[in-house]
Amino acid sequence: MASRLVLLFAAAAVAFACLPAPVSAVAWMVGDDGGWRARFHQTGWADGKTFRVGDTLMFMYPKGNHTVIQVGKEDFATCNVQTNNKLGAWYSGNDVVPLDKPGKMWFFCSVPGHCVNGMKLVINVVGDDGVPAPAPEPGWW
Repeated sequence: MASRLVLLFAAAAVAFACLPAPVSAVAWMVGDDGGWRARFHQTGWADGKTFRVGDTLMFMYPKGNHTVIQVGKEDFATCNVQTNNKLGAWYSGNDVVPLDKPGKMWFFCSVPGHCVNGMKLVINVVGDDGVPAPAPEPGWW
């Protein structure tokens, strides 16, 4: 009887080990070691990454030198720093932005001249169900 119990336990352990690991939230350091910086869009940092609901973006930069502003597609495309439609704004230099819903998110630095010089980021967040948000449109934004 004891040997059957040991065998059953071993089989259960093997079966459990074969299950896929649960997906855990990722804290993404935007720009990796280079951080949030000028001409950011040229780095291709977001390429090949899958951002999921529950993850966070961490924007690291010298406080006072940059900002992080979340906006809509139109304000992003035109670098409209005067927008009244900000979806979020961070200024600490150690900013943590939760990814709490699927879809596109657009960010840029609101310091004059920074966005037009490429300090901007767009990501596509995948929903809880694993289904990606609508495909990105042509162009780098």
